[in-house]
Formats: sequence, structure tokens, C-alpha cells
Amino acid sequence: MDLTRKAHKTAGFRTLGLAGSALLAVFVISATAQDKAFQLDPAQTSVKFTLGDILHTVQGTFQLKRGSLEIEPDSGKISGEIVVDAGSGESGSGMRDRKMSKEILESNRYPEIAFHPDRIEGAVARQGKSSVRVHGMFNIHGVDHEMTVPAEVEMSAGHWTATVHFTVPYAKWGMKNPSTLFLRVNDSVEIDLMAAGNAVRPSIAISAQ
Repeated sequence: MDLTRKAHKTAGFRTLGLAGSALLAVFVISATAQDKAFQLDPAQTSVKFTLGDILHTVQGTFQLKRGSLEIEPDSGKISGEIVVDAGSGESGSGMRDRKMSKEILESNRYPEIAFHPDRIEGAVARQGKSSVRVHGMFNIHGVDHEMTVPAEVEMSAGHWTATVHFTVPYAKWGMKNPSTLFLRVNDSVEIDLMAAGNAVRPSIAISAQ
């Protein structure tokens, strides 16, 4: 009789152990697949532009206005926005910057430049570096343009950084080329986004906005 009770007790512990392992596995899978929200910190984010001409290269920066992203790892969906102040461009020349803001970007009419992503190609690792491609709509001068950009992402202890490089063919997209008789500039501009911030639960990101 004692042997029978012992056998039942052992089987019960084994069953509980298997059930506990199964629950732990479900928890780990759920944690891995959990949606991720990324808040952009303006103090740690820079938007640089490079415009070449026949004499020298013009470089400058724009200021981030706001930004937050949310990723659904299972589906690859990504939502949110990265918004830049169109009138904040600085290249070291006040006259050139005013011309860019007033005549090229027309920032009085179109005060924001924004990227609204909708899907991500590749997986963002919970720790370490990942190389992905992000698809979405890039809005500049009041018009949306479909775009897919490569991104290098690094995650560590709730903090993240990302670097993105892409080209904006502004002349092809209907904006004025600032070339003159004595100055010939490229009809496209190179953009380098270096972003950083905190990775938080989506509910926290929503309440923080």
C-alpha cells in the first residue's frame, strides 16, 4: 500500500513538474513575442543631411520634433512616427538656411517632415545588434512617398539605438533645386538618422504621449 501511495506521489510530482515546465515555456514564448515600444529621445537623436555641389559639400542638421514606434514581432507590423521640424535646418550659413526653409521646403506651409512605418523586414533581437529593413511612407513638402530604408538596431537593458541612411531625391519629388549660375548642387540629399531612446511596454508609451 505504501509503495502504491509512493508511486502515485512520484507520478503527481512528475505531472506538476511537466505542467510547470509547460507554463514556463509559454511565459518565455509570450515574453519573447511581446510587442515592443520604442520612444525616441530628442537629446540623443540627430538628423544629418549632406548635399554635394561642384565646389564643396554642404552638411547640416535638422531637429527631431517627436517620435515613437511600436513593433509586433510575430507579424512584423510596425506603427508610429518619426517627425522632424522642417524649419530647423542648420548648415552654418543663415542665408542658405533661410533659403532652404522658405523656398525649398516651404516650412511655413509644410512645417513637418515625417516617416510613418508600417512593416519591418527582419527580426529585432532582444539583446545585441540587428540588421533590418523598414518600409513606410515618407512625407515631405506635403506629399507621401513610399520608401524602404535599412536600419542597424542595437538593444541593451531597455535602451536602444538605431542608425539609418537613405537618399531623398527632392528635385524629382517636385521641390525646387537651389542651383544658380555659379553654384550647382546635386538634385538629391543624403540623410543620416541616428536615433536612441528607451524600450518600454506599449501601454507606457501610449500614456507618455
